[in-house]
Amino acid sequence: MKKKLHDLMTEAGERLAGCPWQDYPRPQLVRDSYRNLNGTWEFGVTAEDRMPEKLAETILVPFAPQSMLSGVHRDIPDGSYLWYRRAEAIPQDFLGERVLLHVGAADQVVTVFVNGTECGSHEGGYLEGVFDVTAAVRAGENEFVLRVYDCLADRVYPYGKQTLRRGGMWYTPVSGIWKTVWLESVPETYVKGLRIVPDRNGAEITLEGIRGGSVLFGGREITFEGERVYIPVEHPRYWSPEDPYLYRFAVRAGADEVQSYFALRTLETKTVAGTARLCLNGRPYFFHGLLDQGYYSDGLYTPAGPDCYEEEIRRLKGLGFNTLRKHIKVEDERFYYECDRLGMIVFQDMVQNGTYHFLKDTVLPTAGLLRMNDRGRERRAEVRAEFAREMLETVHALQAHPCICYWTIFNEGWGQSDSSAMYEKLREADDSRWIDSASGWFAGGRTDVESRHVYFRRPKAVKAKKPFVLSEFGGYSWKPEGHCYNTSSTYGYGAFRSREALVKGIAALYEESVLPMIPAGLCAAIYTQVSDVEDETNGIFSYDRKVQKILPEEFAAVSAKLYAAMEKCAGEEAVNSETKEVIQQK
Repeated sequence: MKKKLHDLMTEAGERLAGCPWQDYPRPQLVRDSYRNLNGTWEFGVTAEDRMPEKLAETILVPFAPQSMLSGVHRDIPDGSYLWYRRAEAIPQDFLGERVLLHVGAADQVVTVFVNGTECGSHEGGYLEGVFDVTAAVRAGENEFVLRVYDCLADRVYPYGKQTLRRGGMWYTPVSGIWKTVWLESVPETYVKGLRIVPDRNGAEITLEGIRGGSVLFGGREITFEGERVYIPVEHPRYWSPEDPYLYRFAVRAGADEVQSYFALRTLETKTVAGTARLCLNGRPYFFHGLLDQGYYSDGLYTPAGPDCYEEEIRRLKGLGFNTLRKHIKVEDERFYYECDRLGMIVFQDMVQNGTYHFLKDTVLPTAGLLRMNDRGRERRAEVRAEFAREMLETVHALQAHPCICYWTIFNEGWGQSDSSAMYEKLREADDSRWIDSASGWFAGGRTDVESRHVYFRRPKAVKAKKPFVLSEFGGYSWKPEGHCYNTSSTYGYGAFRSREALVKGIAALYEESVLPMIPAGLCAAIYTQVSDVEDETNGIFSYDRKVQKILPEEFAAVSAKLYAAMEKCAGEEAVNSETKEVIQQK
């Protein structure tokens, strides 16, 4: 099989030179102090928890060792310890009262050593670990050692689409560091985070780690005590994909100052002409989206640079799409910033752990078994607890991004257990977004939407009391010659022999199936998918992003018809509102 697999470089990967990923990694909490530690590190892999005296390899951080861009590009045995070592000279004027080391993401458990002193560990492969290294770091030369332990076999930590035996809809594993590593210096008391909750007329900002200060916004200063401050906005301008307007502000608290931003937008569920609708800024809105796995042919979990996010989002918006379903992966924060800035809605999945059963989770639902009692379905208590912990940490890490409008807890039964209880936990953590408890099937517990996946047949509208979301469909396959990872196998949901045939097939699917469903209650449609991924060749782009299978001029009319259909529904809502107002006045 390996002889039939082909390495593919993206154009961004071919251009990559020097130290990658130098952009500031945390756009919603920006400080002046910043020292990037990406670049070349010494690297080694051991079966035991003991670092060898000499690390024989080098690796380019922040790319996983399985990726081409890392320079290592090989399999890592499951259950290994990955060792990273780097010498870094730190000037005296960088060292503040406290020094923090950030590891954007390391799969799965990272432990930090600075000058031989252990500074803590972080568990979970998708979220940031922050380490206080004040007591260990010094002016001048410093030795940083990161130890990462990765074990897929036990399936306790969320692992996404990674598998030890890749193929079909399962992909090459990602081990070790795959997001930016960086340092910052902060005062003794500092702003650790910002919780931002917008409404129609402003935003409430909650500070973590400090109380009292002032906000600089719109040329004025708002002082406050405690941990909360409300920023009112005159003549508010609401965020949407059509007008992704961001409000910038600064917080001064004690000796600390940070820059941030927010957007104003509202999310509601309304009944329009007897049909439940998802409403953005008070009006029914059609979420015209794509499934986004977030895999890259040369960097796996990590594109060659953050500008790849901007380029891809712009290309997708050019086709008329306004939504990405970020599928079972938490991206680098730069991705969410570009979605905020450019106007791309995100339906964010939680990353699954636990066990996937082909018979129970795919065959039976495809045959029509769509509901079940999932209480206690995952028998291992540690798996359930770890999923809940990382779900809440994901919400905490991403909640301030206005682009995120929708959380998905479980996907197609994979790891699904106690969905109603998970819904309640998530709703308590964030009551401002829609929650899809069971995307695909096996619904029955608490959820805000009726969510279905439809492959192998044309989708049809369903009668539901809740907004209807077609959360996966399509997946039509065409393999562009010279741009396929696996030339011998094809994975998709309907194959076409030419690009022209593919374009006609996708257009017919939308016009004959999706479009008629909108008046019947369809609120969102998520086509599979953004790009080809390894064996899967059902993307809008090839895996190396060099081939765009559908051009804007070929799809613009389809997108326009979808929006026009929902605008008609929004018009009905306006009529209903005017009628209600007249009745109230009388």
